[in-house]
Parts: sequence; C-alpha cells; structure tokens
Amino acid sequence: MMKQLLTFSLVVLFSCSAAAQENNVLTHIRMDSLIKKWMADTHTPGLAIGVLKRGHLAKIKTYGIADVESGAPLTDESVFMIASLSKQFISFAILLLEQENRLSLQDPAVKYITELPDPLNKMTIYQLLTHTSGLVRDPENYHPYDRQAIMDVIKSMYTIPLNAQPGDKWLYSNAGYFILAEIITRVSGSPWDTFIINKLFIPANMTKTRTGTVSEIIPGRVAGYNYTKQGLVNTEKWIAVRPSGAFVSTINDMVKWDNFLDTTHLLSPERKSLLWKPARLNNGVLLNYALGWYAEPFVGTTRIHHDGQYPGFRSDYERFPDEGLTLIILSNLDNGPLESLAIKAAGILNPKLTLPPFNIRVKVPEKVAAGDLKIPIDITIVDEGKDIVNSLIEMEIWDESGKSVYKQHAEGLNFSSAEPKQLLFSWSPQKAGRYTVNIGVYGSRWAFSYAWMTNLVTIKVQ
Repeated sequence: MMKQLLTFSLVVLFSCSAAAQENNVLTHIRMDSLIKKWMADTHTPGLAIGVLKRGHLAKIKTYGIADVESGAPLTDESVFMIASLSKQFISFAILLLEQENRLSLQDPAVKYITELPDPLNKMTIYQLLTHTSGLVRDPENYHPYDRQAIMDVIKSMYTIPLNAQPGDKWLYSNAGYFILAEIITRVSGSPWDTFIINKLFIPANMTKTRTGTVSEIIPGRVAGYNYTKQGLVNTEKWIAVRPSGAFVSTINDMVKWDNFLDTTHLLSPERKSLLWKPARLNNGVLLNYALGWYAEPFVGTTRIHHDGQYPGFRSDYERFPDEGLTLIILSNLDNGPLESLAIKAAGILNPKLTLPPFNIRVKVPEKVAAGDLKIPIDITIVDEGKDIVNSLIEMEIWDESGKSVYKQHAEGLNFSSAEPKQLLFSWSPQKAGRYTVNIGVYGSRWAFSYAWMTNLVTIKVQ
C-alpha cells in the first residue's frame, strides 16, 4: 500500500511539474508574440525586457538591433538612455543623506543652496522630489546642445514665476531635479553623479550605469531613433546632462537595481518605504506620485512605476509589489510610450493583472444637420471584468477620410464590474458628411489603454 501511495505521489508530482513547465513555455510564447507584434506595429528597432518574480530573475531577453546602420544586434549589455528612470536614483540618494542626518526632507532647499532667491527659497526638498514645488516643467535656460553647469541652469529659474505655491499643486518638473542634484553635491562634498555611482551603483554591482554624455566613448551604446513618414531617422543628440534623466544603463544593470531595492540595508525599511509612499498636497489631497515614482491602485492591487523619454529612447519600469512582479522595458525608439506594452505583458505573466474587457454602446440622433448646436452622443460603457478606478474616457469623431475632427473626454471615472456607466457627450457638426464615433478607455493620465473601439456608430450630417 505504501509503495502504491509513493508511486501515486510521484506521478502527481511529475504531472504538476510538467504542467508548470508547459504553462511557462506558453507564457514565454505569448510574451514573445506580444512584443514582436508591438515592435512591428510601432517600427521599433530594438527592445530589451527584464522580468523578476518574487525577487528572482524570471526573464531577460533582447529583440531587434542596437544600431540600424551597422546592423549590430541588441544584447543584455547594450547601453540605453533610461531618461526619467534616473529620478529614482536621485530620490534614493537624498534619502540616504537624510538617514546619515546630513539633511531633512522638510528642509527648504535654500538651507543648502543659500543663494536661492524668493520664491525658490520657499520650496522644500520633499516638494522638489514629489513635483509639488510649483516649478516649471523644464528650465527656461536649459540648452540641450550646450555644456552647462547645473548652477547656471538653476540661476535661469530665478526670475521665472512659480506655477503654484509650493505644496499646492502637483506639476511634473524636471527643473526641480536640477536643484536636488546640486543639493546632493553640496551636502555630500562630491559631484552628485559620483556620489550616486559610489553609494548606489557600485554596491548594486551596476557596472554599466553612468551619466550618458555624448562625447565620451561608451562601449555598447545603443543608437536612438524616431519613426517618421520617411521611415526611421536618427534623433538629435543632446550634449547637456540633465539630472532628471541623466543616466544610461543596460537591462542587466536595471534588473540588478530592482534586486538591490528589495535587498539592500543601506536604507531602513521605514525610510525605503518613503520611495513609494504617495505624497499629499497642502490641502490633504493624496497624490499618485511619491519620491521619483508613481504609486497608484491598479485593478485591485498596487502599481509602482515610472516611464522615461529622451530623443531616440523610451523606458518603462513597473513594480507590482503585492504580486511580487517587476517588468523593466528599454527601447531605442522615442515615438510611443511603453506603458501599454508593459501592462499587457504583466497580464500575461499574472492573470490577476489582466485588463478587463469593455462593452461600449453609442446612441446618436437619427437626423443631424450641419450647424446643429451640441447634438447629444449617449455612451454606455460596461466593465465586464474587474473593478477599476481613476480611469479616463475619450470620444473621437472621425470624418470619411479617417481624420479626427473632434475630441472630448471625461476623467477620474470609477467602474464597477458589470455595472453600466452612462456618459453624455456632445458635438456641433460644421459641415455635411458621414462621421464615425470612436471611444477609448484609458488608465489615469492616458497612461495605458484598456480599450479602443472604432466605428461604433455612424453620424450622417446633412
């Protein structure tokens, strides 16, 4: 009897193992198919992806080419511009300096850059990190084709009015990270990028990650592209180093960084958690941004992420901590964001992250005449999957040639599974013709697409 039980247990074990292996193979096939189709649709020359599950490497794979002119293939050591993924390194460095009692997040920046005039002397380090300082998006005197000292760029902000009082609004600002970099330099006593390399990259064994200057030789550097009507073209090469998006890296190094985030004891657990703790405005409103990371709910779980864009390059970094899943994607085309691809890939890797399907119906008047004022467009949307929050609906009206002639959107919408949501949009047609109504359902900030449906109804304008 014992022998029979042992035999049965082994059969079950081997069956489960075989099923798991088969499922893993199917997952990789679906992932490859998704990525290759996306690259073909977007004309992307090359792409690298890294996947970690529960802190363990699950996949590193590269697709396509690093340099169209030479035909050099991508490898896991190919060096990409990672653009705004750089912000998290500056945030980590600031927290490290705070842990060493060399600064406080609540300190005004002027405490360390004493020459800052009003109103720059009112903003805190925390507000700079969370894009709530009120600063403009980009410094007015930032010249991408010139070498510039960081303080020269900061001085160009002295006379620019704030878009809001510090802490009152969230306004994405690359400019703020110039000030943060200068604070790191002054507090640490070494150049901000050197401090980050020594304190973060070397302990994480990130041997290829550094600032990406144009003039220096960087082995394995990937060429960046833009896709136009004429096909792929080389993008412009910025000479200036901007702290908000300064670094180059490889998919190997970025995977090492993710593991470092989970395992390092350089920061206490409480302080490290601040990286992903959503900030609040002065009025108490909770944001979806933390310290160099977006942090927001996503189909019933938590999504920690950031994307990056630089001439010729796109990057996206997704962490789903409750699911123990990380995806990092780097590409050498700057046309389209990678978030949508990353979200779809996450759904393949973990069914809990699969996006819900939508049923969309549209009603319009039977008779419409050119010049009619605000004809009603009645839209009913049913989420046929899981609940989603903070979503965005866009309506586009196209003419017979497929050209968009009108757009309208509503944002901040929450959907409960199987519960119809009705929206009433309107349009004032200017001339006769046949028009189609197209509806898109997106995540917050147009970050990714749940659904995009065309030709839902035809409007005949007389």
